[in-house]
Amino acid sequence: MKKIIVSAPGKLMLFGEHAVVYGHPCLVTAVNQRMYVRVEILDEEQFQLDAKDVKIKNYKKYLSQLGKGEIPDAAKFVEVAVKNFYEKFRLRNGIKVTTYSEFSFQIGFGSSSAITVCIIKALAELFNIKLSNKEFFDFSYRVVLDIQGKGSGFDIAAAIYGGTLYFQSGGKIIHPLAIHSLPLIVGYSGIKADTVSLINRVRDKFAKNNKRFQEVCAEIEIIVRRSRQEIERANWKIVGELMNRNQKLLSELGISTSKLDDMIAAAISHGAYGAKISGAGGGDCMIALASEDNIKSVERAITRAGGRIIPVETNAKGVKYEK
Repeated sequence: MKKIIVSAPGKLMLFGEHAVVYGHPCLVTAVNQRMYVRVEILDEEQFQLDAKDVKIKNYKKYLSQLGKGEIPDAAKFVEVAVKNFYEKFRLRNGIKVTTYSEFSFQIGFGSSSAITVCIIKALAELFNIKLSNKEFFDFSYRVVLDIQGKGSGFDIAAAIYGGTLYFQSGGKIIHPLAIHSLPLIVGYSGIKADTVSLINRVRDKFAKNNKRFQEVCAEIEIIVRRSRQEIERANWKIVGELMNRNQKLLSELGISTSKLDDMIAAAISHGAYGAKISGAGGGDCMIALASEDNIKSVERAITRAGGRIIPVETNAKGVKYEK
């Protein structure tokens, strides 16, 4: 029985939240907490899924029923990825998929995108199908759009390419930054947020003031472009100042919360160069940048403000075969 194990990294948005959905660039980094997928070929024409992290056990469907009927939310990305891949390459082999993760699905590290990327990489290897990175991205991105109807694809790119990327919506630009490390502190607010709902909230908030929304997105793009240069130069003090500017604009978009505001303020008041929301907002994570001497002080301040420090290494490797 042939089988393969594949892993892909989670991600953290550095700059460009929300504006990236409307065609503006962003900066995203892959983190070393990874998603793992084991895929093995079965004798019968059946799809099976075990994903204990999200309480999916012994989920089964005949291949002819993939994508049909009621699909548990926790199984959607795996099932739709398999369905699309099988339809594209006219496959009939049964498979069993087992998933496990180094990070909680409650944290906004891009678990859905990481698992999608893992599935497609594993299937391509199992059935000896060659995909370029761009073909790989486009295929994975289509799965996300089929399920969510919207999204920029930056988390798909981070899972595939790894490292730290300058990215433009839909994969128009995927450019790796030439850096070795990124000294980030990550604080989790304890609140799970829904990305699509937050995108819709921002859209509705500015429905009658599109001009100001476009101005905010343009200002965020200027920050993203400058931050790309300063990150490659390791000018962390300037990068921190740019984080603070970006955060003010995100607050104007209405996606911050009092908890995130408290964590960000605590980080800055205890010596962080800068701090901001990471991701869609409404909860999930904030990030801070600090000198090595101040890291512990900033971490303690975030904890006292009610956050939980998530230890991660940034600039992690992209999707890879484990065995």
